[in-house]
Amino acid sequence: MSLRVISGSARGRKLKSVPGDTTRPITDRAKEALFNILAGDVVESTWWDLFAGTGAVGIEALSRGASRVRFSDLNRAPIETIKWNLDHCNFSAKADIRRGDAFSMLAVKPDKQFEFIYIAPPQFKEMWSRALLALDENPGWMTDTGWAIAQMAPKEYRELDLANLEEVDQRKYGSTLLVFYELKES
Repeated sequence: MSLRVISGSARGRKLKSVPGDTTRPITDRAKEALFNILAGDVVESTWWDLFAGTGAVGIEALSRGASRVRFSDLNRAPIETIKWNLDHCNFSAKADIRRGDAFSMLAVKPDKQFEFIYIAPPQFKEMWSRALLALDENPGWMTDTGWAIAQMAPKEYRELDLANLEEVDQRKYGSTLLVFYELKES
């Protein structure tokens, strides 16, 4: 699959893929739909691309005016790919790159709050639900008006029993399901 930035200041830039089959890049169709839903809310927002892979979602956010994006991934190859893609798009200064386990990162005391936390781990391993449950236990990572967005194959989806987050929407684009969560009103 050819990866590219769809819109914004880096529009048309081709992104490098992570070697092998350990990542699952978002399709252009699903990425475009996601950013059409978020529209102007992306400008000056902060993001955490949790299982970043190539960094395509966070880079798209930066291209569309996000102020800062944290990229995290467990393995060296995705981290190196993210660094290359950020440099290629001239966004390195607006990025915070962290290598480590997403579940461990979500479990610690938040050092920052994000308007958007994008959760797109490898498929069929229940990692999206584990990450969402971890975020639900430690919701301080999100701003009061923030959204967590989980990307999965439609057949992976299941309702979760959440204490602090609630599902507010879901959209299917081919073989991709995007599920949106926000903090419950207290």
